Amino acid sequence: MTSIVKLFVVSPDTRSELDRPQRDDRAAQGLTVAKLELITGIRPIQNQKILLHNGDDDSQVVAQLDDDAKPLGYYAMLASFTRQLSDVSQVEKFELSDETDAQRTDPVLAYKQRHKVGRFAPPSTEPTAEPAVNIPIGSRCEVESTEPGLNKRGAVRFFGQTEFAAGLWAGVEYDEPMGKNDGSLKGVQYFTCHPNYGVFVRPARVTVGDFPIHSC
Repeated sequence: MTSIVKLFVVSPDTRSELDRPQRDDRAAQGLTVAKLELITGIRPIQNQKILLHNGDDDSQVVAQLDDDAKPLGYYAMLASFTRQLSDVSQVEKFELSDETDAQRTDPVLAYKQRHKVGRFAPPSTEPTAEPAVNIPIGSRCEVESTEPGLNKRGAVRFFGQTEFAAGLWAGVEYDEPMGKNDGSLKGVQYFTCHPNYGVFVRPARVTVGDFPIHSC
């Protein structure tokens, strides 16, 4: 029985398609990658790159034939296996409507409905609890910076709830003009300092301690 092996020889300047007859499929499967040099005509073998595809119109690479220890039959089985996995046209799909799902006597679904968990849980209206923090007004502090080696030091001038955003905020007066405001934000004055010396940050970015003023 004669079969056709379709080869594509590709180089930076050209692309050729070759149809090579193989009279014995078993003999073709027993060939190794090195033997393909006789078919492709590319010498030495190091100059050829052989890729395996499932078809002419399939750009996905199943395997690269770079292991001379494996016969071509190994790669043929690999291509057949991946083709079976990727072809789901013959697979019967299971679909379940919401109405049918609700009528089932599924113990897991019934448990979730009874105990109102998962997608049956009511939306939470309780505010998220704020972590306990201690940032006294007037204490020296250092604010976390995203710039390596930069220490933003100052004094805490405000701590509490604000009108511009939910949650707790710390208002800090920097020792140097590295801030964004004068202690006010969106028309509300929370504390007073020179322009560009004030900033509002989350408590997690503030470290209270013995941080002396930088000397010039």
